[in-house]
Amino acid sequence: MTRKVFWENPYLTELETTVTSVDNNDITVEHTVFYAQAGGQESDHGTINNYRVIQARKEGKEIIYTLENSHDLRLNDRVKIVIDWERRYQLMRLHFAAEVILELTYQKLKGIEKIGAHIAPDKARIDFKWDENISKIFPALEEEARKIIESNQEIESAYSDEGAEKRFWKIEGFSQVPCGGTHLKRTGEIGQITLKRNNIGKGKERIGIYLNDNGFQKSS
Repeated sequence: MTRKVFWENPYLTELETTVTSVDNNDITVEHTVFYAQAGGQESDHGTINNYRVIQARKEGKEIIYTLENSHDLRLNDRVKIVIDWERRYQLMRLHFAAEVILELTYQKLKGIEKIGAHIAPDKARIDFKWDENISKIFPALEEEARKIIESNQEIESAYSDEGAEKRFWKIEGFSQVPCGGTHLKRTGEIGQITLKRNNIGKGKERIGIYLNDNGFQKSS
């Protein structure tokens, strides 16, 4: 089973590890910083020994990496994994912005149901089952999210069940939520955000979340 170092240190951009299996273009490794899509958050982009990773997918607790056809990696080879940090950091910021907006939405609209989500490096979205125009609560969402972000609170991220690889994030006094994504250290790293509403069908509402990159507090 791959040791998922991206949970231990989501700010680590490269590491050396060992190939544990090879099946044509699919390989597994002993340790990894390369996140595979899950929970709506897109996969990282990057390379393994300078070979581009075409796809990263989860199979149980394992992560399978599909490489370019030209790779020559073999079992037990030592390799270097490098991820696109700019993409990862945008995903982390938008992921946590979406987490904050989702929790605030639950607090504001009792009975609302999340039916989908997607986190890309340019925007995030959350889809809900809801019969009213959700933009009515945007001023309150944006104001409360701004307070959480500007307070630059610590974001705790840890296992709730290490054996089952179940994890959570927590902001003291705000919320604790099950989540296996890659998380920021502090809320101030999110920066300013903008919300946009989209009606995606009868009884369905979408909140789009965008970063306003005019300054944010990067964690050291």
